[in-house]
Amino acid sequence: MAQARISAKASEGAQQQPQQQHQSGGQLRGRFYRSTSMADRSSRLLENLDQLELRVEAFRDAASAMEQEKEILLEMIHNIQNSQDMRHISEGEREELNLTANRLMGRTLTVEVSVETIRNAQQQESLLHATKMIDEIVNKLLDDLEDAKMRLMSLYGACTSDVPAGPIDQKFQSVVIGCAIEDQKKIKRRLETLLRNLENSEKSITLLEHQKSSVRQSCNSKQD
Repeated sequence: MAQARISAKASEGAQQQPQQQHQSGGQLRGRFYRSTSMADRSSRLLENLDQLELRVEAFRDAASAMEQEKEILLEMIHNIQNSQDMRHISEGEREELNLTANRLMGRTLTVEVSVETIRNAQQQESLLHATKMIDEIVNKLLDDLEDAKMRLMSLYGACTSDVPAGPIDQKFQSVVIGCAIEDQKKIKRRLETLLRNLENSEKSITLLEHQKSSVRQSCNSKQD
């Protein structure tokens, strides 16, 4: 009888062991399935974020382009208002054109576009330093126009990869290199705008001097 009981327990234990192994194997397969599913899900999320990153950069580029377009429009309107042609029309026509220009200026200014640049402390300091160097030259434009133009050209030469036409301000170049990439582009654009405005001013001065010379010659001819 005792031997029969021992044999029965041994048989029962042998039957339970495969069942436990089967259950354990099921749990392992379940864990492995869940891990695979999580990896796929993570991969899809990462792919979506990669696509969104491309759209975010395209969005910033588009906003930056709009920001530049606003600057160009304002500069063009300003140049028209201060052009030589505006000085050689009747007062009534000039007043009407200025009203139109001011209206366009106002409508342009209603568009607010701002692309913030992410900077670390060093980049922020470099930007402030570069801006100060440009401002110092701008503040002395009226004192010596030709000298200011030469100095601005040396600053611009430090911002471009092209072979400069004149000397380069090495100190300014080292400062600009420390700025964020977006700030470097904005600094270059500002210098381009300043140089264009100076060129237009020189043309206006030359035309004015030529007109004065012509008037003087005409007066002398009449006196003779």
